[in-house]
Amino acid sequence: MIHLEKRSLRLHNGIRCAMFASILITMATAACGTVSNPGIRGAAVSPQTHMDGRDRSALDAIFNMYWDEQLRRSPEWATYLADHRYDDKLADFSFVSMRIADRDDANLLQILHSLQSGSMSDADRLNVDLLERTLDERVRLSQFPEELMPVKQQNSPQLTLGMLQTYQPFKSPTDCEKYATRLRAFDVQVDQLIDLMNRGIARGIVRPKITIEQTIPQIVAMITTDPKDSTLYSPAKTLTAEAGGEASRAKIEAATRDAITSLTRLRDYLKNTYLPACRDTVGYCYLPDGKRWYRALARHHTTTDLTPEAIHQIGLDELKRIHGEMRGIMAEVKFEGSLQEFIRHMRNDPAQHNRTAEEILRRHRENLAITDANLPKLFGKLPKTPYELKEMETFRAAGAPAGYYYNAPDDGSRPAYFYVNTYAPETRPIYTMESLAYHESQPGHHLQLALAQERTDWPAFRRFESINAFIEGWALYSERLGYELGGYRDPYSRFGQLTYDTWRSARLVVDTGMHYFGWTREQAIEFMKDNTGLSEQNIVSEVDRYIAWPGQALAYKIGQLEISRLREEAEATLGDKFDIRAFHDHLLEEGSLPLSMLADRMHAWIQSQM
Repeated sequence: MIHLEKRSLRLHNGIRCAMFASILITMATAACGTVSNPGIRGAAVSPQTHMDGRDRSALDAIFNMYWDEQLRRSPEWATYLADHRYDDKLADFSFVSMRIADRDDANLLQILHSLQSGSMSDADRLNVDLLERTLDERVRLSQFPEELMPVKQQNSPQLTLGMLQTYQPFKSPTDCEKYATRLRAFDVQVDQLIDLMNRGIARGIVRPKITIEQTIPQIVAMITTDPKDSTLYSPAKTLTAEAGGEASRAKIEAATRDAITSLTRLRDYLKNTYLPACRDTVGYCYLPDGKRWYRALARHHTTTDLTPEAIHQIGLDELKRIHGEMRGIMAEVKFEGSLQEFIRHMRNDPAQHNRTAEEILRRHRENLAITDANLPKLFGKLPKTPYELKEMETFRAAGAPAGYYYNAPDDGSRPAYFYVNTYAPETRPIYTMESLAYHESQPGHHLQLALAQERTDWPAFRRFESINAFIEGWALYSERLGYELGGYRDPYSRFGQLTYDTWRSARLVVDTGMHYFGWTREQAIEFMKDNTGLSEQNIVSEVDRYIAWPGQALAYKIGQLEISRLREEAEATLGDKFDIRAFHDHLLEEGSLPLSMLADRMHAWIQSQM
């Protein structure tokens, strides 16, 4: 799973909001024609405006202003991407700033709708279409009050605070002062979070109890009596003299103490006020207008019009198909018993599990070396950006999935990271490790996302904002590519690949089950235990992720099925003319696309190869 924090944080900074729409309209006027009342927020845009292809600099200005505003609203993401203009700021979670951002998004969407695309180049037309889609989805979802539930156990402000040290620079006294300023700013952010949650309590829009019960220990893990023992202080321990030495350490220590006070206040609020108001139910269907809300999320994450009912059935059908392949593995290893008995055997066999964190890391390094060497068999174009294996931080590992991908910043200050969860290593199966690596590193997330990021001819939003159904669908499709990359060399690792495929199929069932059909958490866990070979530790962690992040888990399987279908169509149509390297290169060439746009693009490619 790609680290989706950059897409999960709502974009909340209100700086220059009063100027935003006016400047955008002014730029659109330069590019397209006349706009009435350009200085008034929400001003009407003439439907007759026309984009002159010769004056594309104004269109670039719109793209640049859009992107700059996203980084202003989410300064932690800016730092993550090595844009260090906002290194002393945290995201603004105030209710007012969110409403301003929603209006600005709607205004920009109106401007883009007004552009006539006839004179645009194909590249510009695609850029405009994708930005329109991004804004349209954001406007559609803004009618649902997700912001009233801002805290959870994943992709949440308390975790962002703890992760700042991973990508914040500490090369100078100024860098250290900016980090200290950010730690102190958490106090204001806590006020904003509490205000949002109080609004949610008043409207009956609150998190399930289990989500907050898992969030509180994450906060507690950063609270220490001595600030020097907190993970927030960690970067101060290795400061150089050039970074300010003892003086900078003292500033970070004082700021860490302030942040601990703020974390304590958030912990106490969650424990004493919010948790008692939280739900015993887990599904969004139990929230006001929850079923319609979930349908909107399913549409957003899959980029399709598939209904929750249809998605649920696709999951059941896929499980039936994959279980048949699993039974073939059982016959190969001469296991006598039912599929569920074999799943339990694999889940509980100590020989099929790691013993130490180092064992997990060593096995991954060995598998990655084989994969990377064989990539040219399937791809003509490979990324230049390096990646590294990295152990997940202990303060967040217990509530995290098995792995994450973090892309590299543009400045080359660090590589991309394939994060591996080594928490409770005895619960981490050996047989699923290859699939995880193919998904998170290469040929999955790293290969696809690094190629997109290296397209410096694209607007920044194309390089860094991604469409979930494509990126997760590609990563799941990549797990199957392991067979063509020298992997899955024994029946148990092949069973692991099928285990991960059943996992993503079962997601379709349990995500819709909980959020649309009203399943309990226990029902979801039992269904996953009966139908996948995941360890119980992974199953519980995954179900709790689906509870906190409805709809996101639908993207993987729906995207994989479409990419696989397009490959099968290309192979059947082209026969001996089919070139797998050319197919993959073309599929990845324009970055992440909605599935319907991807299908149109690949159909045109198939015709061009005949």
